[in-house]
Amino acid sequence: MTTNEIEKAAERLAKLRAQAEKLSAPLADAQAQLEAAQEAEAARRAERGAVYDREFADTWQTRAEEAAHSGDDAQERFIEALSAEPWFAAYVEFRAARYRRGHVLTEAQRAQRSIGEPNTVPEQRWYDAQILDDIQRAVEEQAAEIGAQFAEELAQAREDHVSRKD
Repeated sequence: MTTNEIEKAAERLAKLRAQAEKLSAPLADAQAQLEAAQEAEAARRAERGAVYDREFADTWQTRAEEAAHSGDDAQERFIEALSAEPWFAAYVEFRAARYRRGHVLTEAQRAQRSIGEPNTVPEQRWYDAQILDDIQRAVEEQAAEIGAQFAEELAQAREDHVSRKD
């Protein structure tokens, strides 16, 4: 490299350093503004989160009561629809026979005691039907999915409240 080339390179370096210094101040200011804005937003979100959490903590019992009863109408519709099903009526009739047998056994035990005979009547044995387990399992799976969706809605409601600009 010649002296002339070295001088040109040094001048170019000096110009670039001057330009870098000129831009570094606005860049540092912009960076500081961004950090301040992020801190302010985090503080705002924390404050709104605390407000939401306080409100939710103060109203959870009412909300839980409403949630508990939110399925009352659906339960009534379910029982009505279920009662109209022929297979359900047949199942009820089948289970009623078990109850009738139980009443006969209880009355026979009472009669034997009344006349002083030793008790020879067996105790009623109840057999659970597998259909109930299958139905309950299907209901619980679907209910858990609906519950999970509700949990997501609650989380979104909190996020919407915290994120809302006033």
